[in-house]
Amino acid sequence: IISAASCSTNALAPVVNILNDYAPIQSGIMTVVHGFTATQMLVDKPQKKGNYRRSRAASSNIVPTTAEAAKAVGIVIPQLNGKLIGSAIRVPVPVGCYITLTAVVYGNDISTDTVNNVMKNASSESFGYTEEEYVSSDIIGNTYASIFDATQTLVNQINPNLYQVRVSAWFDNENSFASQMVRTLKYAVTLSSTN
Repeated sequence: IISAASCSTNALAPVVNILNDYAPIQSGIMTVVHGFTATQMLVDKPQKKGNYRRSRAASSNIVPTTAEAAKAVGIVIPQLNGKLIGSAIRVPVPVGCYITLTAVVYGNDISTDTVNNVMKNASSESFGYTEEEYVSSDIIGNTYASIFDATQTLVNQINPNLYQVRVSAWFDNENSFASQMVRTLKYAVTLSSTN
């Protein structure tokens, strides 16, 4: 089975997977700050599904809403099923998203530097890493599923083996997603050519 989930799921999954491999996640809360989408109205008017907040003008409002990315990651990474929850905040930009995960993890000697080094070492064709001070317009047109933002990592030790870790990443909700779909299709082709 090959799954091609949402742009937010594609952005969150690598971050979560890398963090969980380094320091097992006990629970986490994800928030995606997302550019407005086609399900929102350009002017205040009723929305088809009756969602009052999404009925408000997308170009001039910050709109709290639901996000399925945290649940979907639990399907992609079964050991995290039921451990993550999340929401979205739609903002008045057409492209450029920011995702953050605050997780409780087990581990030893976890620090901002160790988390950032793990993420940096895991960078790949589909997972980027930056220490630049990005804003949403800086990532427009990028092809990574997400770009880890090392400047935003936070670590808080709760007790000797338990930590709170916040990690963040940027993604282009259009081009990042399309690029991931191309990579998924190429992978599917390699599977079919080997059978």
